[in-house]
Amino acid sequence: MARKPNKKDQDESIKIICRNRRAFHEYIIDDTLECGIVLTGTEVKSLRERSCSLEDAYAKLEDGEVWLIGSDIPEYSMGNRMNHTPKRPRKLLMHRREIAKFAGKASQRGFTLVPLKMYFKKGRAKVELAVARGKQLYDKRQAAKKADAQKEIRRALSERRR
Repeated sequence: MARKPNKKDQDESIKIICRNRRAFHEYIIDDTLECGIVLTGTEVKSLRERSCSLEDAYAKLEDGEVWLIGSDIPEYSMGNRMNHTPKRPRKLLMHRREIAKFAGKASQRGFTLVPLKMYFKKGRAKVELAVARGKQLYDKRQAAKKADAQKEIRRALSERRR
């Protein structure tokens, strides 16, 4: 009888390639979804070297398919003349129901599809995609004040324990 994988086993099978830290500062995250990504051989080898950028990336719905635009996967250093284009659009793999659900949310005014992180899960490249709403300047200030307050609380508690 096979044993069920526990949380620790699942965490070990995920190797994070890159994160979009700017997304958490610029957007309010509403909903997230894991989806696969269509890559060529040299792109996968380049990702295994952990060289990737999601800073200016976003996802777009076109003809019932979701595409990742603006992600930068640099050329593989050992690649030959058959190397890939670094900033080409890449197709994301999602079920039709998921596409319909996300497209409905993302088509509302003010919402967009933003990639949060790219990682390998059981040897397959995955992207965590989020439906997000852009933050206004006062939202960013409020988030910064909240983070500073949390830091002060933690600092005070740690000094109190001594």
